Amino acid sequence: MDERKFYREAEATKPATLNCPYCRSENTYDLRWLMRKKVDKLPGGADERDRAKFQKWQSYMVLVDDKVSCKNVRCRRPFEVSGIKTTAFL
Repeated sequence: MDERKFYREAEATKPATLNCPYCRSENTYDLRWLMRKKVDKLPGGADERDRAKFQKWQSYMVLVDDKVSCKNVRCRRPFEVSGIKTTAFL
């Protein structure tokens, strides 16, 4: 059974304070996350192996943005998001 049937997906934005490595300015950026919440009931057509997987899995978030542009008007250079975990359990 496909893993996507066990979760409901939704996008969310969360603020994060990041430092630009070029101009060293600190700003708050809205990062996009993909939230995957586990459904309440096991979908129909699942076998014993799918039931075991369903019990172990939990809700989590995955970071979508890997680069952001600096908010400093003089810089505006894109830089990679670092120092933030790419996966977070809810």
